[in-house]
Amino acid sequence: MEEPRLIPIRLDNYKPLREMVFESLREAIIQGRLKPGERLMEIQLADEMGVSRTPIREAIRKLELEGFVVMVPRKGAYVAGISVKDIVDVFEVRAALEALAAGLAAERITPDELEELERSLVVISEVSSKEDIDAIVATDTSFHELIYRASRNERLFQIVIHLKEQIQRFRTTSLSQPGRSKDALEEHRKMVEAISDRNAELAQSLAREHIENAEQSMLNALREDKQ
Repeated sequence: MEEPRLIPIRLDNYKPLREMVFESLREAIIQGRLKPGERLMEIQLADEMGVSRTPIREAIRKLELEGFVVMVPRKGAYVAGISVKDIVDVFEVRAALEALAAGLAAERITPDELEELERSLVVISEVSSKEDIDAIVATDTSFHELIYRASRNERLFQIVIHLKEQIQRFRTTSLSQPGRSKDALEEHRKMVEAISDRNAELAQSLAREHIENAEQSMLNALREDKQ
């Protein structure tokens, strides 16, 4: 049975309705259930989610501010496409941040955090073998967040949080490419070894290489979509 694009809103938490609608739409775009170039029809979305058009309209405005939606005069709202420049810009920033975080983590990580990283590799290996893309993305995200926390640089962590949703959209597409999740797992293992050995320079180099490989995977996906 095909998974629904949007899940009806459930009033089982204390978040404002407009925030839940926004998060649901953003997640659908990140996971590719709402495709680049797809028109966002307020009435249809409201019906699918079981809400009025007002929170849908507010969510679309916010998504436009975050770059997930583009407004076309006299035509309406569309899911933003992904250009080569978008990919290069985001991955340039991410490569620099990941390299810095990995180098600092090699110098500052605690034994308990190192144990968490090792355990994370086991979990990533398990989900990769099942080819569950949602689980793969979730575990990959957690792995990188462990490294950021181990860097002990709060400003660095906050910058990454700010970029998280843009990174997540690319992460899902990149890790969906055949063989990429297994390659990423091996790259993760090498990074953990360098961090464990307190080799900051090698950790930086491996982290940068890891992100460059992810970028290449993303570019390959974009080329395939255009064929």
